[in-house]
Amino acid sequence: MGAPVVSGSVAAGRSTKDAIREAALQLFSTKGFDHSSLREVADAVGITKASLYYHYASKVDLLIAIIEPMFDELRAQVDGLDELEHTPENVRRMIRERLRSTLANRHVGALCMRDTVAIVNALGNRYPDLIELHHRTCRWLAGPGADADTLLRAAAAMQVLSTAMISPEIVPGTDTAQVEETLLDAALGVLYPAR
Repeated sequence: MGAPVVSGSVAAGRSTKDAIREAALQLFSTKGFDHSSLREVADAVGITKASLYYHYASKVDLLIAIIEPMFDELRAQVDGLDELEHTPENVRRMIRERLRSTLANRHVGALCMRDTVAIVNALGNRYPDLIELHHRTCRWLAGPGADADTLLRAAAAMQVLSTAMISPEIVPGTDTAQVEETLLDAALGVLYPAR
């Protein structure tokens, strides 16, 4: 079977770099990073492989261009926690913001979940920074002076949010607002269990 066609040629109003990233994301998501070629990406966009190399020097560079905006957004969200007072309202707001970000990037997130080894290899020395962002988020969610149980609940609540990445496979056709509300309630239920 041939590569999925994203546009056949670069559409007006959309940059070649954007078209390449979209085609690559679609291919990497359906075939996997290792089983997709730059030739297939170029064909899906309707450009030559040489033209693709003008924009991205390698398949790893292309993968980084796909995933880095999501990680930059995550970094900005986590850095913003330093200024945010730990209150139940702010916890709910932060979880909702993270959930909306995850839903908006769910195709990239699903790729990250499926091709974890390729992602870790592509990120190289940036991967520990990503792990630290996750730990900072969990510590903030747990609150000042949190005990081990609360820290574990905070980490589990974050795992609930990752379900957004695979929600199209679990509940295809479900309204995004419903997915958001269900996962928000689930994450808060894990974080603040009824006693």
